[in-house]
Amino acid sequence: MKAFIKDKIPARKLSDATKDFIVCISADYPDFSFNKGQREHWSPKSNTITFNPSQTPEHIRFGVLHELSHALLGHTTYHSDFELLKKESEAWHLASEIGLKYGVTISEDHIQNCLDTYRDWLHQRSQCPACGMHALQRDSRTYKCFNCAARWRVSSGRFVRPYRKTINK
Repeated sequence: MKAFIKDKIPARKLSDATKDFIVCISADYPDFSFNKGQREHWSPKSNTITFNPSQTPEHIRFGVLHELSHALLGHTTYHSDFELLKKESEAWHLASEIGLKYGVTISEDHIQNCLDTYRDWLHQRSQCPACGMHALQRDSRTYKCFNCAARWRVSSGRFVRPYRKTINK
């Protein structure tokens, strides 16, 4: 059997049940590698699903199923904050379905808590720094307020503070 878990960071020892889950899912999805890492992630470039071994066994399974769902759905990039939220929702829906095959039930509360982090991020980025109203994106990093016509740029990363820098007219 191929090596299914590559050690990239030191972490607590994976439980036997978690190892069995990774072995089983990697056998069912041989086109993907499953690696330990700092954060859950799907890399389309290397067909790698990364999971955080310091999470609880339950959260490792949830994360692997979620990132596998991104892979199976062909999620490689996004062009707007709202599109990212939509893709996250789609991935959680599929993860719930796939999980049933492995005896893993992802609660709706867990899914909504995860999606709340994206909704909160989107809420912060879309709030006009001038008047406080919310707006839609004009492009991947720019918003424009419908109320006061202010424009602002936002940071590009999902895992960084949602900075908003006003653009002078």
